[in-house]
Amino acid sequence: MDRIGVLTSGEDAPGMNAAIRAVVRSGLYDGIEMVGIKYGFQGILNETMERMDAASVGSIIQRGGTILQSYKNQEIVTDAGQQKAIAHLKKHGIDGLVVIGGREALKVAVSLAEKDFPCIGIPAAIENDIPYVDEAIGFDTAINTIIEYVDRIRDTASSHEKTSIIEVMGKENGNLALWSGLAGGAENIIIPEKKEDIEKIVEQIKSGTSRDKKYSIIIVAEGTVSGIDLNAKLKTETGLESRVTVLGHTQRGGAPTARDRVLASRLGAHAIELLLNDESGKVVKLKDNKLVSDDLGEIFSPKSHIDESMYDLSGRLSK
Repeated sequence: MDRIGVLTSGEDAPGMNAAIRAVVRSGLYDGIEMVGIKYGFQGILNETMERMDAASVGSIIQRGGTILQSYKNQEIVTDAGQQKAIAHLKKHGIDGLVVIGGREALKVAVSLAEKDFPCIGIPAAIENDIPYVDEAIGFDTAINTIIEYVDRIRDTASSHEKTSIIEVMGKENGNLALWSGLAGGAENIIIPEKKEDIEKIVEQIKSGTSRDKKYSIIIVAEGTVSGIDLNAKLKTETGLESRVTVLGHTQRGGAPTARDRVLASRLGAHAIELLLNDESGKVVKLKDNKLVSDDLGEIFSPKSHIDESMYDLSGRLSK
C-alpha cells in the first residue's frame, strides 16, 4: 500500500483533528504517501484531495472541529455514488481509506469495503451512539462542556430558587444526558430510552415542591421532549416556573480534552497499522484500554448503549 486517504464525515466532534494528525503522521512514519480529502465523501466525488505532510497537521491536536471539513452527501449512500467514489480514489492512486465519523459515515465505509476497497473506520460522535463502541471520539469533551454549563446554571438556579431545564443533544440516545446528569448532580434526567418515565418525573417534581425543595436541575435529551415543551408541561401540572437553556451546538465545539486527544491518537495510529496489515472493513476502538478492531458491520446493530445501572443510580442519588 503506497497511498492512503483520510476524511472526516458527518457531524464534527472534538478530537477529529487529533485523529487526522495521528493517521497522517503514522502513515508518513511507515513511508506511506498521505492524502487529505476535503468535505468528507463529497470531496471524493469532487476530487478535492491534497497531499499531506507532517507540517499539514502541525498544531492541530488541540483544535476542535476538523481541518478537512465535513459535509453530508446523499449520492455516496447509493451504489452508483460508491462506485464513482472508488473510481476516483483509484484514479488518484489511493490504495486505502480511513473514515473518521459517526454511524452514517461508518456505514458508507462498510459499503466501500464490501466493494473491495480497503477501508478502516474511526468512531467519532459526541452522542456516543455507535453500537459496540464503548467510547467514541468527542464524547468526553462534550460531557465536560455540558458539565461546565450545568455548574454555572446551578449557581444561578440556587440563588433565585428557580428550577432549570437544560436541553442537550441526543435524538435517539441518552448518553450525553445520562453521563452529564449524573456528573452534574441533576435531580432529574430524561432520555429517549426511558420516555415512559416522564410522568413519574413530573410526580417526583411535585413531591419535591411539597417537601420544600427550592429548585431542581433537569437535564433532558432532545429526542425525548424539548426543553420548552417540558417547561410548559411542568407549569401546567405543577405550577412550577422554570428556566430553559438549550445548549445546541455549543456541545460540539471547543478544544478536545486530554482523554479525547489520547483516544484519537491511539485509534488513528491503529487504523494505519490495520491497513498496512491488509485489514479492511474494520472499526478501531478500545476495550479494557487495549486497542482492538471489529467488523464495521456491527454498527448496523440496534444495540442500546445506555448503562441501566447509571440511570438507576442517578434516580437514587437525586432523592
